[in-house]
Amino acid sequence: MFATDKSISTLRQLLQEFKKYLEMQKEYTRLEATEKLSVLLSMLIVILLAVILGMMALFYFSFTLAYLMAPAVGGMTVSFCLLAIFYILLALALIALRKRLIVDPMVRFIASLFLKPTDKNDTPA
Repeated sequence: MFATDKSISTLRQLLQEFKKYLEMQKEYTRLEATEKLSVLLSMLIVILLAVILGMMALFYFSFTLAYLMAPAVGGMTVSFCLLAIFYILLALALIALRKRLIVDPMVRFIASLFLKPTDKNDTPA
């Protein structure tokens, strides 16, 4: 069986189309990765800002609470020690429950971000 000129040109067209397809897939993958990474980085920035602002608020709230507790517990030193003990216990509880409170939600978010099937209706025709 000998190849005809028509089958060779058809094969050549097929290879050109396949190359175009691979280029488009490469571009699509880069765009999708850029979108997902931008969502991830923006979420990290929002969380970082929330933690910083929350720590500042907690700092001032702690001083307020210490000054309010001082007359009831016998002085500033005792009220600051009680608050320190409370924060140490809170940190230990956070460490003990870190998988349930921190790791699992983070893994779910990242998995839903990167493993979510793309919606075929969103692609332009």
